[in-house]
Amino acid sequence: MKTSALRTTFVYTSARIIMFGASVLVLFWAGARGLLLLGLALLISALLSYVLLNKQRTIIADRLNGRLSRVGKKASEFSRRLDEGAALEDSGDDESSVDPEHVVTPDAEEPVLGFPKP
Repeated sequence: MKTSALRTTFVYTSARIIMFGASVLVLFWAGARGLLLLGLALLISALLSYVLLNKQRTIIADRLNGRLSRVGKKASEFSRRLDEGAALEDSGDDESSVDPEHVVTPDAEEPVLGFPKP
């Protein structure tokens, strides 16, 4: 029976927090204080979770990779469709389709809005 990704993530995160809390307590009883206490607790809990929570981390990573590959496929499909649309638009921009009445020459004057020419 497969567990849901949310439940696996919750179990993994809870276990990490519990390991960190237990490390803080053990180091506090051992006499560590301040930044030394937090730094050592973080290091110890990270090493413990790397060894003890490998299965949950692998499950989470597999689920994320599957989700990212689906998103990547959708993005590449979207990009391909955009390129096809741009190619279709560009194919209609040849010189024969330009209306000669609406061509602006480089020496044309710019109209002043609101005032007719004298």
